[in-house]
Amino acid sequence: MENRSAGRLSDFEFRQKWISEAAYYLSERRNFLPGSELDDWLLAEKNLVLMQITRYQAIAYEDGGMSIQGLRLLAKVVGIEGLETMTLAEEIIQAIQKLLDIDPCFNSLPGNDCNQFESCLWKAECRKIIARWHPLKAW
Repeated sequence: MENRSAGRLSDFEFRQKWISEAAYYLSERRNFLPGSELDDWLLAEKNLVLMQITRYQAIAYEDGGMSIQGLRLLAKVVGIEGLETMTLAEEIIQAIQKLLDIDPCFNSLPGNDCNQFESCLWKAECRKIIARWHPLKAW
C-alpha cells in the first residue's frame, strides 16, 4: 500500500510554495520591474490568509457556526502567535484582523455599531457576538 503522506508538503512548505508562486505571478503582471518584490510577497501572503479565512468561514457556515476550536485552528494556520493566552473568539478574530491590517472591531460598548465595510469577512460573526453583549439590541 502506498503512503500518500510521504510526498505531501508540510503546512509551512505549502505556505511558502503558494506565496512564492503567487508573488511570482504578481511580479509578472507588473513586467518584473524591480523594487516591488517585497510588496508582491506581502500581497501574496495576505491573499493566502484571506483565502484561508474565506474557506474556513464557508465550512463553518455549513456546519452551523464557528467554534473556538475551529478559530484556533484557523489562527494557527494563518500564523497567529500567543494562542494559548486567547480564550475568547473575539480575541482570536481580532488577532487575525490585526494580521491583515484591519482595524479590530467587536465594539462592546453600548451604542457602538459596526463601522466596518459591508465586505468585512467577520460581519456575521461580529453581529452574533455583539448580540450576546447587548441582548436587547435589535439588528
